[in-house]
Amino acid sequence: MNESYDYIIIGAGSAGCVLANRLSKDPNNSVLLLEAGGPDTNMNIHIPGAYLKIHKSKQDWGFWTEKQTNVLNRKIYLPRGKTLGGSSSTNAMAYVRGNAKDYDGWAKLGNEGWGYDDVLPFFKKSENHQQINELDSDYHGDSGELNVTLPTRFKTPYVDGFITACKNNGINENRDYNGSTQYGVGLVHSTIKDGKRHSAAAAFLKPVLNRSNLNVITHAKVCKIILKDKKAVGVEYTRGSKKIQVNSEKEVILSAGAFQSPQLLMLSGLGDSLELKKHGIDCLHELKGVGKNLQDHLFYPICVKSKTQDGINHYISPFNQLKATWDYFINKKGVFCVGPLEGMAFFDLKQNDGNVNFQLHFSPICIDDKYGYDAYDLYDFPRSDGFTILPTLLHPKSRGVVSLSSSNPNDIPIIQPNFFQRKEDLDQLVKGGRFVFKLMNDKALKNHKLRDGLPLDRVSEDFLIEHIKKTLETVYHPVGTCKMGNDSLAVVNPLLKVHGISNLRVVDASIMPKIISGNTNACVYMIAEKAAYMILNK
Repeated sequence: MNESYDYIIIGAGSAGCVLANRLSKDPNNSVLLLEAGGPDTNMNIHIPGAYLKIHKSKQDWGFWTEKQTNVLNRKIYLPRGKTLGGSSSTNAMAYVRGNAKDYDGWAKLGNEGWGYDDVLPFFKKSENHQQINELDSDYHGDSGELNVTLPTRFKTPYVDGFITACKNNGINENRDYNGSTQYGVGLVHSTIKDGKRHSAAAAFLKPVLNRSNLNVITHAKVCKIILKDKKAVGVEYTRGSKKIQVNSEKEVILSAGAFQSPQLLMLSGLGDSLELKKHGIDCLHELKGVGKNLQDHLFYPICVKSKTQDGINHYISPFNQLKATWDYFINKKGVFCVGPLEGMAFFDLKQNDGNVNFQLHFSPICIDDKYGYDAYDLYDFPRSDGFTILPTLLHPKSRGVVSLSSSNPNDIPIIQPNFFQRKEDLDQLVKGGRFVFKLMNDKALKNHKLRDGLPLDRVSEDFLIEHIKKTLETVYHPVGTCKMGNDSLAVVNPLLKVHGISNLRVVDASIMPKIISGNTNACVYMIAEKAAYMILNK
């Protein structure tokens, strides 16, 4: 006889950990959380400064795009967390909510209850901001599980130069881009607590693991959702060589992320019948939008070497790593206490005080001094200090697709994002690069520069396009592949219930109808908080 639970949650990432916490709070609810990866025991997960050591490890799914015809036929790396906490255990720890108009836009698309005023309480519910007294408390929480902080244990002088350069070029300083206005430049708000990464697992899951009604199983690869008469009744998963079925009395909740949530729906017979037929899968319910509408943010580096050793690169050497490790564990301060990002700017690229349509990421790391480097290999970076500004496309026009490579659940999905399918996306990044060169030439940053990674006098369109195509990466913010709405490509309704199937919801970044104006992790926490509220308050 199969085991039964009230709720089965697939994926212990940011959304899954929040859901497990909230749904198991009622002792009458039995909750099963299934995670394909292992426990978050890798020490590098918890040290913010060890961020780059997690990529291409056992804690990373390590996906790749198909060859991008508009980006020199490059396959572009797509890191995804494969451990408790999911990508919150492997990301750059930036806490960014996006723009109020993003959510009002979702509501205007027919998603009632998802306007900014509706979702703000759920952002605040999770948050425990360490500097709330310095911010507008109407927009922040200080009693939630997730710790958010401004940098207090380590900061380079380069970021102050970045903020001043932005101010000198028309972008006002804004200490709180998650407050009343997003527009402006400031220090990064990060999900770090006491110098350690505060992942979804650390914040929401581990404190409640002693609940007798919550069962968390790692190394559990879900093969399919079991459907009966268009109702989700359980899941099938493998653990080692064993194949196991578990029943759901109330709901199956899919939180596997923007690549694997649509993959699992298709493997379970939900999707475009023509796509399923290619792989011999019976279509149990037609949902043409499954896997469609893929969106992601794109950025590329513009780097310089610095005159002084005040950054992060020189810590790559073994001796300096030892010194930094001592400082971290003994003195609880230093470079290992922070992630790879120090500053951010959100602004109108046309600089006419319009809506936020562009972002700059500032890193106190010289990412490259040559083409062909590996952006995800710490030891491929220069050893001399410097800093990097990454022009970031916030509102891509291009749309991609996630599809099946086979009917085997162990085979990775085909990820075709169609980068630069729409020329406007490349045009925006070119304009952003020109603005970054202006910042680099501003006296506030020029004072720090020793040698430019790029010749600053070469800002022609042809040069920038070549540089963009050689160095482009995603900000690994994939969304949209199980979009929320009521149109022909919508997969879930505003309650996040899968159209046409009872007892099945999708709760993760895949439900975003349109990508938000900024890093997506904070938004995923909000989605999960709102979903838990809707589930528990039927």
